[in-house]
Amino acid sequence: MSRNRFDSKVCLVTGAGAGIGRATALAFAREGATIVVAELNPDAGKTTLDEVLALGGKGLFVPVDIAHQEQVEHMVSVAVATFGRLDCAVNSAGIAGTVSQPTHEYPEADWLLMLSVNLTGTWYCMKAQLTQMLKQGGGTIVNIASAAGLRGQPENVPYAASKHGVVGLTRTAAIEYATKNIRINALCPTAIETPMLMEGRRKLAYNPEAREKAINYQAMKRMGQPGEVADVALWLCSGESSFMTGHALPVDGGAFA
Repeated sequence: MSRNRFDSKVCLVTGAGAGIGRATALAFAREGATIVVAELNPDAGKTTLDEVLALGGKGLFVPVDIAHQEQVEHMVSVAVATFGRLDCAVNSAGIAGTVSQPTHEYPEADWLLMLSVNLTGTWYCMKAQLTQMLKQGGGTIVNIASAAGLRGQPENVPYAASKHGVVGLTRTAAIEYATKNIRINALCPTAIETPMLMEGRRKLAYNPEAREKAINYQAMKRMGQPGEVADVALWLCSGESSFMTGHALPVDGGAFA
């Protein structure tokens, strides 16, 4: 049963059309939040919004490519114009790439694309969100980084570099706004059963050997579920974590133990 921790709160989730972002948007809705569903794929975003509404929640869908600053600023301005404020933001939008190559052979175009979305795009989101939260007197931000933001990921150097960058963004901003009633944390999931992991670069859905390797990386010997990451994101956005900021928190089934 919902505890309604987010009654009267306006919560924005990027990448809300699938995976961790979708699970987070729905989890916020179950706990009473008004949801801003931000997503590049319009069909996926509208589907998530329909699910939010089916839960009895309120919300709107805003199409956005976070690699473009003007679209990110529009996303936040529409949210505030519609609902009056922005209390929580979970920056889940990101890409894992399609190329597996060692660092010296990695294609420049793929490097630039991944950095523009995962790192610069997250920075654009934080800039717009922080500007609004400063105006209204506070808020919380959770950035979805990765276990690849805490250790290397062979043959996917831009992903590891971008996610290490997200951790650096998180920690720096957490210090800067710690006395402004704004808390900023990051989550670093390991193998979570999302479309990006199952259907993306490593195609775990079709590669039993790679899937078994991913499962064995966790001490729990299973993959995590998007909702398990969403639950931690909600906790970090709630008053229950009021003395926590600047963390890069693994959600890892014991992988880092």
